Amino acid sequence: MKSEMWKLTGAGIVSLVSFGTLLVTATAQEPTIEKVGVEIDGTKPTAVVPDDKDVPVVQIALLLDTSGSMSGLISQAKTQLWSVVNEFIVAKQDGKTPVVQVALYEYGKSSLSDDSRWIRQIQPLTRDLDSISKELFALNTNGGEEYCGAVIEQAVRTLAWDASPKTYKAIFIAGNEPFTQGPISAQEACKTAISKGIIVNTIHCGEENEGIATGWKQGALLADGKFMVIDQNQTVAHIEAPQDDQILRLNEQLNRTYIAYGAEREAWAENQRAQDSNANGVNQENLVRRAATKASRNYFNAHWDIVDASQQKDFKWTDVKKEDLPEELRKLTTDGLKAHVDAQLARRAELQKQILQLTQERDSWVAEKRQELGEDNSLGQAVSSAIRSQAEMKGISFDVK
Repeated sequence: MKSEMWKLTGAGIVSLVSFGTLLVTATAQEPTIEKVGVEIDGTKPTAVVPDDKDVPVVQIALLLDTSGSMSGLISQAKTQLWSVVNEFIVAKQDGKTPVVQVALYEYGKSSLSDDSRWIRQIQPLTRDLDSISKELFALNTNGGEEYCGAVIEQAVRTLAWDASPKTYKAIFIAGNEPFTQGPISAQEACKTAISKGIIVNTIHCGEENEGIATGWKQGALLADGKFMVIDQNQTVAHIEAPQDDQILRLNEQLNRTYIAYGAEREAWAENQRAQDSNANGVNQENLVRRAATKASRNYFNAHWDIVDASQQKDFKWTDVKKEDLPEELRKLTTDGLKAHVDAQLARRAELQKQILQLTQERDSWVAEKRQELGEDNSLGQAVSSAIRSQAEMKGISFDVK
């Protein structure tokens, strides 16, 4: 099965939300979607786990209502990914930076199968953030039945949740219909989740009183989660910072340190560029936040980039096939290839260091400007506030100097 790449263009961009900035009241519009033209084998890569088993792991599953009334929610979600992951750039647990795995589900869309209870697992828990981004930008909405209990039950049962009690494991489910709809008891699904150490956070898109009356708050309480209310039809003010242009120049240089290999190397490399384009299509700030993610250890592409792959303990240079390499590298000896890859690794590390330093300066600058604007009531802000308080209960510190 083939999957395709899309990006947003035209007036629909005004409804997109960039996580971490502040909201300006606006009516969400259904975005115009333009095909980018990248096809990658639909086989989903498994979650790439750290070689060091002592490295902490964070696992987050996003369950999004894609029924007809949720276009604003999906518009927000498309731009939240990078900032959610960026929460863990400087985080530490037992002195080590966690790696983040993300899973993505949609539910409640009538074009899905009734046999599946209108649920689709889009991506399992994975570190392949470009694929998560690709799928988010391909999402659309139409009417359907929203079964919260069924999608929570499926995520709890089918995802490869880490067994360690120190792992922060959380589900974030967002929607606007009654939480208790469907053939699976939402309350029982939430109880099962927390019995396995998985927190369930509920995000009601609508009035707080309505969310309480329709079971969203009770679901969160049963699974040690947080009940949140957002306005899915708000958008944000884009804040330009003095560091932006330099970060984006460094991001372009960073892309050149990637060496795609394997049978579908060209498609994976183009997918990386396409997700830059998708992010920038929202606004420049969103691409800046994506660049920060790419400068962290949570942007990891060992399944197609030989530079990342070479850092895996089971990687063997002698296993690399000449035909899997870019043509200009096929004449190199094994030692020559290793030297070239090592040079790109060193260059990447330096660029990442510069990007993260500029990002810290940018965040301080933006924080001052942010105080002048209105309250952030978006999906990303809700997820961020819950992540920090809950992950700290697992011994993850966010105030690392």
